[in-house]
This record gives sequence, C-alpha cells and structure tokens, in this order.
Amino acid sequence: MIAPFLAAALQLDSGTDQSDNLAQAEALIIEAAGRGAKLVVLPELFPYLGNLASLKAHAETMDGPTLQKMRDLATQYELVLCAGSMAIASTEDPSKVLNRSVLFGPHGQILSTYDKIHCFDINLPDVKTVESDYVKAGSQLADAATPLGQIGQAICYDLRFPEIFRRLTENGMQICLLPAAFTDKTGQAHWEVLLRARAIENQVYMIAANQCGMYGDSIRCHGNSMIVDPWGTILARADREKPGIIFAEIDLGRQRQLRKELPALQHRRMA
Repeated sequence: MIAPFLAAALQLDSGTDQSDNLAQAEALIIEAAGRGAKLVVLPELFPYLGNLASLKAHAETMDGPTLQKMRDLATQYELVLCAGSMAIASTEDPSKVLNRSVLFGPHGQILSTYDKIHCFDINLPDVKTVESDYVKAGSQLADAATPLGQIGQAICYDLRFPEIFRRLTENGMQICLLPAAFTDKTGQAHWEVLLRARAIENQVYMIAANQCGMYGDSIRCHGNSMIVDPWGTILARADREKPGIIFAEIDLGRQRQLRKELPALQHRRMA
C-alpha cells in the first residue's frame, strides 16, 4: 500500500541559455524537495527552448551533463524525477533529434524513457510550426512501476490523442506525467479541457508541467501547469505567465475507491 504523497509540477520560462535554464530547474527541484515533494515533473524542452531549427545544435546524449545533473538530484533528494523532455541526438536519423522524457528513480536509476510520438505540425493563422522537420517521432509507449505507483509518460501534443492514455491505463497506469510547451493560442481553448478529460476517462492523476513565456521567436506558451485528480478536479494550477511550483497530494487509495465506486473502465464494450 502506497501512502499519500506530495507531487510537484515545475513551470519554467526556459530560453536559449542552457546553463541558466539548468540552474533554474535545479533551484526549483531543490525547493520542491525541501517542501516535501516525492514526485517532481519538469516541462518539455526545459534545457533549451528556442527555434526548432536549433534543437540539433543543442542536443545531448543520454550520458550528457543535463541528464547526469538530473540523476544526481534524484539520488540526493530521493525523488522520482521526470526530467521533462530534451533534445537527444538520434543515432537512426542524424539529421534530427529525439524529444525524449527520462524518468529517474530515487536511487538515480532510469525507470523509463519516452520519445514524443506526435510531432506538433500545425498551420493556424498565427501559430505555424512543423516539429517533424527537426524531431524524429517516437513509436513506443512508456510506463514504469515506481515506488510511487505505476507511472505513464506523454509529452505535450500527445494530449490530443486519447488512445495513448487508454493504452497506458490498460497497462496499469495510475499517474500520467505530461511535460509540455503548450502554446497560449491552443491552450486557452483546449489545455484545461483536455487534461481534465484524460484524467476523467482513465480515472488517473494527470501531472502537467508546462512552459510559460516565449517559445522561439513568435510562439507564446500557455503556462497554467496543472495537477488533476481522477475525478477531474484541478488540485493545483500555476500562473499563466510566471515560473514556479505547484503541489498536490496524490492519494492512490482514493483512486482505487473511485474506480470501485464508478467502474467505468470495467464497463467498456467494443462495438
């Protein structure tokens, strides 16, 4: 039986200065741990958030300095730490990078890695981007048994594809981590409703750590990092524009009770 514990989503305003971004992330991780968090989640592309065309120049390897720092922090503060996501050099396609999220355990061990499956390729009047020109899409789901429960991973644009979350739930997911750099344009309309929908339909906790501020030259991120419970209640929400930390208690016993009282996952019928 896993006792209730405190989770933290870190909201950053990452830019193009990698050393500054890493310093800010480290300071917030230490603060979150000092306030009792056992599970900490960073946002998408937290070490470098600039123009997509520059991702390759700022990519690292799995034994690079950023992930080594995250490993050290997870070990030092005995955290389950989701290192948001970052650009990792692709060996299969050297012209592109992987948008990878790495989940560390409290002994610094890698519990799972996830490469973003759905690239953000959109053509709205005021938001145009083709992530797939620079990022090689992943093809495998990721979830892991951790000291804090069964944790699944997704990244940003994946939020629009409910089949990912249902498959993870079928694998036993209790908590879903979603690092993001969700845009303000789409976020105002869809961020909250999609997060709450994924939580409700799968009866899982959603911990969504978003970026705020500018993404590259012209895209503003939405902020509003959230922790949502399996009933769809927003337990914590960050500011739209300011970096910071939000906290909420994760109670897997309450989740089990809800799934017992409202066994919708058992009532599925395939036509």
